[in-house]
Amino acid sequence: MITMAAPDRVLFNHIALIGMGLIGSSLARVIRERGLANRITAIDVAQDVCKRVEALKIADHVTADIAAGVREADLVILCVPVGANEAVAKAMAASLKAGAIISDAGSVKAAVVKAVQPHLPPHVHFVPAHPVAGTEYSGP
Repeated sequence: MITMAAPDRVLFNHIALIGMGLIGSSLARVIRERGLANRITAIDVAQDVCKRVEALKIADHVTADIAAGVREADLVILCVPVGANEAVAKAMAASLKAGAIISDAGSVKAAVVKAVQPHLPPHVHFVPAHPVAGTEYSGP
């Protein structure tokens, strides 16, 4: 495991993570552990996943409502299957605040950019990304 020094300040007021599987829940844990945000919102459409995230206390707020979950977020990370990105982008677009950074954890980029970018308002910043991941495990 790579360890890093904690930052000398909080980096984001509010981070929203959409999709609380292995990557989303891992991000929530690191954000919480390192104090990188004042508030973490976990968003997942599966109620059993939401209940597990609440039990683990890795987020401050847990919801299945994408639009409500991203409201006021400074950073939104899409941690959903690539095929779900377009629907997620459409669901969150109207709720994104000006200056928000939108990123993703998808394993491909062209498909993500094609699915997400056309639905984002011009007042946000889209930064496609790629995690270093790969395992037989899934879930929070």
